[in-house]
Amino acid sequence: MTPDRIQAIADQVVAGAARGESVEAVATWSRDTEVRVYDGAVEAFTSAESAGVGVRVVVEGRVGFAWAGTLDEAAVRDALDDARDNARFASADPQAGLADPDGVAPASLDLYDGRLEATGTDAKIRLALDLEAAVVGADPRIGIESVDYSDQVATSAIASTSGVRAASTETACALSAYVLASGEEETTTGFGFSVGRHPEALDVSATASDAVARAVRMLGAKPARSERLTVVLDPWVTAQLIGLVAAVFSADAVQKGRSLFANRIGEQVASPLVTLVDDPTDPRQWGATSNDGEGIATRPVALIDSGVASGFLYDSYTARVAGAASTGSAVRHGFKTTPSPGPQAVGLRPGGLTAEQVWAQVGDGLLIQEVSGMHSGVNPVSGDFSTGAEGVRLRGGEPAEAVREVTIASTLQRMLTDVVAVGNDVVFFPLEASGVSLAVAEVTLSGGAG
Repeated sequence: MTPDRIQAIADQVVAGAARGESVEAVATWSRDTEVRVYDGAVEAFTSAESAGVGVRVVVEGRVGFAWAGTLDEAAVRDALDDARDNARFASADPQAGLADPDGVAPASLDLYDGRLEATGTDAKIRLALDLEAAVVGADPRIGIESVDYSDQVATSAIASTSGVRAASTETACALSAYVLASGEEETTTGFGFSVGRHPEALDVSATASDAVARAVRMLGAKPARSERLTVVLDPWVTAQLIGLVAAVFSADAVQKGRSLFANRIGEQVASPLVTLVDDPTDPRQWGATSNDGEGIATRPVALIDSGVASGFLYDSYTARVAGAASTGSAVRHGFKTTPSPGPQAVGLRPGGLTAEQVWAQVGDGLLIQEVSGMHSGVNPVSGDFSTGAEGVRLRGGEPAEAVREVTIASTLQRMLTDVVAVGNDVVFFPLEASGVSLAVAEVTLSGGAG
């Protein structure tokens, strides 16, 4: 499906707007492939196409939305009619409306790589099989939970009566391994990821090594005594943390009283080592895109600049409410949803230290390699932070004994201000955030050891 063809469908919907209506149409098409292997054979294989259109209609401040899970002409017309009918029953909102072009040119991003579509099914299966072989061959204690290859080719287009018009095609693929390590009386788990725009960018060896190391490292893990100490979050944990922090910078959260950063722009909210930017124009990021969910050009948005809160993430609606301008931060989760502001590709500015140098600077502490309950354990209003964790002790800057069944607790405010080192080991995940090694002082460790 070409961008021109998808764009024509969105344009056709908008051409059907009646007098006094504002109409926006988002049309998408994608082909997804998933491969799961086990014991040297294909356990599951799927390849499927999906397509659809979402339509918003705004009349006198009332918004109606409808979607169709097909690009069939009749179904698309019905979606416009349904959105129009739904608007009749909506409450009027003086700020309701569609995004207007702001004159910012979209970044030229190379997010489509034809090598993905040129790669045959056998080659994709071979990648997964090679990953499984690398995992089981790395250590006799290792077993397989799951090994997967996945990819997507996606084309989307948006058009509106306000003059927005944009289309793009993107490719993405990933390898993942979830493994088990068996000890005398225990089993531990580990995982590894590799992401890219085409299969040749995937790293089988690194994915296997990461998964095996994470699992084996935790063999013999024991609970720890409670204390306050410095923790080093590995890139996977950091990515999850900063994704949560960035979400609290959503203008929607601010306007609904759900953000601890409300009214704090220009204030010191973090260590001077912390610069946090949502940058969908970085093609290395999984969430990179040239246009946001309303067709507005994306751009880097600094949320924290050298420790100072510097901006929020706006879509067109929250921008109108605040008397601000959209930051190109409207996020849609497919054609079945309406946009709302949020992070798309957030990351910390890397520091000057390798992971090992971060460990050495900390000396004695705890390297956190996995957390549980991150989303449920963080209060975006108060900032209270408490989550289950596992990892390894750092003694003299070197990994030592493994630790499990502990809880780490602080507040987001304290964690940000207590950052003492930022690594340069940037890792990209299939998330809206990348990660680096991050050292945070004065974190409370609660354990069950006597």
